[in-house]
Amino acid sequence: MSLKLHWFLPTSGDSRTVTPFGPEGHFRPPTLEYIAQVAQAADQLGFDGVLTPTGTPCEDAWLMTAALIRETERLKFLVAFRPNALTPTLAAQKAATFQRISDGRLLLNVVTGGDDDEQQRFGDWLDHDQRYARTDEFMTVLRGALTGQPFDFVGDHFNVAGATVSQAPNPQPKLYFGGASTAAEEIAAKHVDVYLMWGEPPSMIAPRIARMRQLAADQGRTLTFGIRLHTITRDHADDAWKETQRFLDLVDDNRMAESQDQFARTTSVGQQRMASLHKGSKENLLIAPNLWAGYGLVRSGAATALVGNHSEVADRIEEYHSLGIDEFILSGHPHVEEAYWVGEGVMPELRKRGLLAENPTLMSRNTGQRRTYPNTAGR
Repeated sequence: MSLKLHWFLPTSGDSRTVTPFGPEGHFRPPTLEYIAQVAQAADQLGFDGVLTPTGTPCEDAWLMTAALIRETERLKFLVAFRPNALTPTLAAQKAATFQRISDGRLLLNVVTGGDDDEQQRFGDWLDHDQRYARTDEFMTVLRGALTGQPFDFVGDHFNVAGATVSQAPNPQPKLYFGGASTAAEEIAAKHVDVYLMWGEPPSMIAPRIARMRQLAADQGRTLTFGIRLHTITRDHADDAWKETQRFLDLVDDNRMAESQDQFARTTSVGQQRMASLHKGSKENLLIAPNLWAGYGLVRSGAATALVGNHSEVADRIEEYHSLGIDEFILSGHPHVEEAYWVGEGVMPELRKRGLLAENPTLMSRNTGQRRTYPNTAGR
């Protein structure tokens, strides 16, 4: 199975640093025009889709991606949303409409949420296990409603009669979901198409894949596996590592301490695992070959980066793929420029190895053959 590479839409803003603070931040507001630049770059470079995050700092993922449908040609939109913010029937109706107007370019990322302050901001006071129990019921109703047939369900969190959509979407949008707790794993095995993990070292990823395969098999199902990583890739490895030092030089110690205090209070098992990789210190951030944990000093969520020259980054992607990872959701700062570093450096290397399909934007829609252009270098 060939890889799928996705990119990321920075809908809380973009920068040249890990965090866009201070005079060197070069903050780029998440205007529709700028986010369209990122989406168009990903589209033209041959990324399969783009993850659009959810949360208070972010522009609304549904609205932003809907606005980008006509700004792009083939790019899929992986829309992140939380089960505490809308009913599953409404989510199904939104998904069905999105599939029709985008000609099938929607992917769904259900995010249970692990930060109590953020959850309570939306009126959600459930504890960790209750949130996951709600997610279980949410996915059950969502899947049922998307069939286009009336679906009844009575649970602790949702009670619906005749939940449905006016027309079942074709294709059905794939369901992506992540979580490192036991509750999350059981839900993923039961419901989802793609199980996502944050960028832990291969030694930590391998046993999780084995465990999830068994849990899915117990449900009579199989899973596709995906991973979320940042990238800092350059023609020369030294230049990539210089970027990591520049990032660290701009990280404010007070900001780092605030972030680490927040991470220490989280109920998210995935966030706890991320924090364990760097232990709140700028020392020993290289946690596996070409895997750097510096992002996690100030950023929550996925907080590791593949760092090196294009061949080295491709090596690490190939290593994860050998473990069973087929989908990679990548990002890097700034997101336009780093998309081109990956698209023009790493992706050709993966194609040489037979791991990645040809860039569909270079394939003729009429003949199905690769379009060729004259080499004008030096003219």
